[in-house]
Amino acid sequence: MTVVLRRVNRVLLALIGLALVAAGGAVLAAGFDLAVPSWWPWSGPSDVLVSRADRLRWRDEGWWWPVVIAVLGVVVLLALWWLLAQFRRARLAEVLIDTGDGEGATLRGRTLESVLEADAVAQDGVARARVALTGRRTAPRTRVALLLEPYASPGAALTALSTEALSNARTSTGLPALPTEARLRAVKHRARRVT
Repeated sequence: MTVVLRRVNRVLLALIGLALVAAGGAVLAAGFDLAVPSWWPWSGPSDVLVSRADRLRWRDEGWWWPVVIAVLGVVVLLALWWLLAQFRRARLAEVLIDTGDGEGATLRGRTLESVLEADAVAQDGVARARVALTGRRTAPRTRVALLLEPYASPGAALTALSTEALSNARTSTGLPALPTEARLRAVKHRARRVT
């Protein structure tokens, strides 16, 4: 979901940016009395955005201004929704654990993340680990970023992550599955100087 949201954001921002740059450039060109396309509504510095005749043309129509205000209101609400969606927390605050007695317990997401990070860093060849819980309370997912030492084997690091850290997390929380997306990077290091 986060990847889709990022792509939609980039496409929308690119389209809106291109439209605004094109419109702004054309308005500046008309304002400086440069040549603009014949279809462009403003052709010179003395032109106005909405002429008096255009403003008065719909005055007698009772439906016009309510429709204009409703459309602008919908645009503002969509823009606010889009803005608030940018600040939505992608991390899971808590995980619901089935205790087997008909009651449930909650585990703080940060706690599970820190335990997974500690287990991952304890592996040989892992310099640093970052874990983020996403998904739903009853079906969490994890995103793990491992920073590997130069000598570490990526295959061995993934195997140890799934058989140790993630297996321990599944067992201790009683989750049937814990889908994980792992990203591996190597530590940047300077080349050794040979003398």
